[in-house]
Amino acid sequence: MRRIATDPRPDWQRKVEEYGLTWAEGEQPYWNESAFYEFTAKEVNAIETATNELEAMTLKAAQHMIDNKLYARMGIPEIAIPLIESSWEAEPPSLYGRFDFAYDGVNPPKLLEYNADTPTSLLEAAVIQWYWLQDCYPKRDQFNSIHERLVALWKELGKYLPGRRIDLCSMDDAEDGMTVTYLQDTAQQAGIDASIFPIDEIGWDGSGFVDPNGDPLGAVFKLYPWEWMVREAFGQHIGVANTMWIEPPWKMLLSNKGLLPVLWQLYPRHPLLLEASFDGPGLMMSWVKKPLLGREGANILMHQPGQDIETAGDYGEEGFIFQQMATMKPIDDRYHVIGSWLVGHEEGNVAAGMGIRESDSPIITNTSEFVPHLFD
Repeated sequence: MRRIATDPRPDWQRKVEEYGLTWAEGEQPYWNESAFYEFTAKEVNAIETATNELEAMTLKAAQHMIDNKLYARMGIPEIAIPLIESSWEAEPPSLYGRFDFAYDGVNPPKLLEYNADTPTSLLEAAVIQWYWLQDCYPKRDQFNSIHERLVALWKELGKYLPGRRIDLCSMDDAEDGMTVTYLQDTAQQAGIDASIFPIDEIGWDGSGFVDPNGDPLGAVFKLYPWEWMVREAFGQHIGVANTMWIEPPWKMLLSNKGLLPVLWQLYPRHPLLLEASFDGPGLMMSWVKKPLLGREGANILMHQPGQDIETAGDYGEEGFIFQQMATMKPIDDRYHVIGSWLVGHEEGNVAAGMGIRESDSPIITNTSEFVPHLFD
């Protein structure tokens, strides 16, 4: 695995905006093609294998959390428990997720966290870096079948969607809006009727959820965290309405950082895991304190002997977990995290591609840059 400096395309701004990445520039640049990461086929296989194995492990962890009623330990409110348990039993459709890995090309990938409910950077991974590859290195390859896998899964899910229709909702901002716009496109390519509107326009007519026109919502993909939804004014109705939600409520178990100590308890010293605990750092010398329901690198405390790094934010009310710090050296003074995408839950075959975020800080946040990759 190498980080290689290169010249950006002369008209790269126009090209990435043409494909929907409208937030590539600004006060804090986001898309960075002045470098790329090069992998060997063996390294890509290691990431793919780790993704498939961890997906199976996390499903077993979800069952363990339910069986042992670990909800309070994970800061999950009581109103969410019946939603989690009923959706787990019903097995409604689930679309995608993203594992974040620390990986140096030598040691096995280490799971940092699982973005199981509302993962972003999808457009960049599935589309933007693919067109960069076609323009710059058309004879090389990329670990990236995300788009094709999404279209194929929508075709499979169509039989479960009322009227073969999906409404997609998010908050009204550029990144979330473009993510659901892209997912709308993949659904429509699969022959599914799909529309988009802001999530705050979902209504309640006394018997069910409705769209802005007052029509019943049969199935909704929502790019909006479950822990926020269940606390909304309409949250009490989610369990009694007939609307199908993607991602389903049981994904609350896996998007919670409490997953990490549960995995460590179930699979102690597993080569893909870092030691993690609910109760404090224990004997760990270098560790990271993470909020159970944190997002985008906020409210992180990274401790090493003689040095602490901390990020600000509004998370942590529900509690924290402690995770062993991954042993990662910067490359060209840049720290990186690999986001490995999974699509669906087909046993042993969910890994769909990856994207890389990097920063001059070891804590990757929402302002960290996306850098493309390729492999031979």
